[in-house]
Amino acid sequence: MTSIYDFSARAIDGSEVSLADYKGRALLIVNTASKCGFTPQYAGLEKLYKQFGPKGLTVLGFPCDQFMHQEPGNEAEIQNFCTTKYDVTFPLFAKVEVNGANTHPLWAFLKSEKGGLLGGGIKWNFTKFLVAPDGKVVERFAPTTTPESITPEVEKLLVAA
Repeated sequence: MTSIYDFSARAIDGSEVSLADYKGRALLIVNTASKCGFTPQYAGLEKLYKQFGPKGLTVLGFPCDQFMHQEPGNEAEIQNFCTTKYDVTFPLFAKVEVNGANTHPLWAFLKSEKGGLLGGGIKWNFTKFLVAPDGKVVERFAPTTTPESITPEVEKLLVAA
């Protein structure tokens, strides 16, 4: 059976990262964009990461330019924007596609594990997937769901671990 830990992705610095590196940690995996109405959620994601990182949560940001060209920058520009504007310290990855023929395999897996209101497709930037420390995808949150509002689910997951 395929697990979240079977996937790897290119980090924003170009290095290849195995998700197996995060075994035993809860993950919040998010498709992000710098020029989206939901972009201020970067602040909430960073707050969750700082608050719960020591307790076992890692936020993983995957920039995506599939929704109205809201992530037009290259990896260096994205990294600079995130660190300068939102003081992001959680891991960021290279741009990915989350829908269509070139969907990154990790995102195809996430969608197969937790479909959304529109079936398997990702509706917009800042769709979030919560993954348990054992690698099971436990929840999918809509772009409109703020990071702050999922704090109870994160806490519950970390207590159960």
